[in-house]
Amino acid sequence: MAYNELLADRLRQILIDKDVDFLEKKMMGGLCFMVDDKMCMGVVKEEMMARIGPDAQETALEKSGIRAMDFTGRPMKGYVFIEPEGLDIDDDLSNWVQACLDFNPLAKSSKKKKKAKK
Repeated sequence: MAYNELLADRLRQILIDKDVDFLEKKMMGGLCFMVDDKMCMGVVKEEMMARIGPDAQETALEKSGIRAMDFTGRPMKGYVFIEPEGLDIDDDLSNWVQACLDFNPLAKSSKKKKKAKK
């Protein structure tokens, strides 16, 4: 198991309950939930990856069990990892999902442009 499948199921169910259209993509050794063709949230090993935006990131990093997402050795702006202890209570997990969904309309898409045919 490369990522916590129970956490992925919980995230999936919250998105379904909120009637959010999403796609799932396996990436970065985990599972990513895409909303409007943008990375919104995901599961990496036992942690939730949350794209909450730079402003919310500053506040979130003050909380216990939250750290900047740093795949390349340097933190990525607007992304945090949330340790499992911060996700045990359904309301806490739902609040993180909502923070991701709230930022999603403001997020830039990293969708690759199609190459023109020659």
